Amino acid sequence: MHGLSVDVEDWFQVWAYRHQIPRGNWDDYPLRVEDSTQRLLDLFAEKRVTATFFTLGWIAERCPGLVKSIAAAGHEVASHGYDHTKVFDQDEATFRQDVLKTKAILEDLSGMPVTGYRAAGFSIDHRTPFAHGVLAETGHHYSSSTHPIAHDHYGDPEGLLDPYEAVPGLTEVPVGVVQAFGRRISCAGGGWFRAMPYGLSRTLWRRLEKEGRRGIFYLHPWEVDPAQPAVPGASFKSAFRHRLNLQHMEGKLSRLLDDFRWGRIDEVVSDALEGESMRSGEAA
Repeated sequence: MHGLSVDVEDWFQVWAYRHQIPRGNWDDYPLRVEDSTQRLLDLFAEKRVTATFFTLGWIAERCPGLVKSIAAAGHEVASHGYDHTKVFDQDEATFRQDVLKTKAILEDLSGMPVTGYRAAGFSIDHRTPFAHGVLAETGHHYSSSTHPIAHDHYGDPEGLLDPYEAVPGLTEVPVGVVQAFGRRISCAGGGWFRAMPYGLSRTLWRRLEKEGRRGIFYLHPWEVDPAQPAVPGASFKSAFRHRLNLQHMEGKLSRLLDDFRWGRIDEVVSDALEGESMRSGEAA
């Protein structure tokens, strides 16, 4: 079973539009995240799959019913930080305050422990040596905050591809990447999934399975919202990346859900660790 995840943030909160829509102006823009997330909840119910919803605290405060709906449907509510600030733009004290604040908001609304975390922009790396320790200290059990590829905005081309113990009590779970054609290729979702022909994505996931590996897939609610407003002043590159194939995303996602087995990341991590423990015991 692979891990299915949703980063619950709205269309105006993405890194690509940070210059046109600064953090202080977010309340000036219409929220579309409730409707787009509900489309995903309906699709997941139709396909009988559960997922992990990494949710911004900022969104949870303004859309408390959405968090309750996610939890009531049997999905995992996890943390995406409070307001999409990258971890390497925070010091240790600020990061601890951010994760504690978000955890408290989400736990109060969902009525369940929040043990998973995903950094904005996969921003846990060599610049954030404190991050995993802080997450463990604040009651998180896993992080899915690394994308082990080369990319101009994020990623670590030397990073580990599979789950590993980052610090005692906390597992880092990278999103899906395979070695193919002499290079690392992401099959993790987001813009990569929207840009690729579906057949190539399916081939990469099948290759990952043949290697005996579990993968983590991610997407955003705004990716199934092709009617979202355009952002004046955005560069062609930013707008192209953000809006690429939005109209096809829901159909491609539906096919992916049919072709592979999916579940919450906390379940996938638990299975992976149990399997690793069993293999260790057999070796001993």
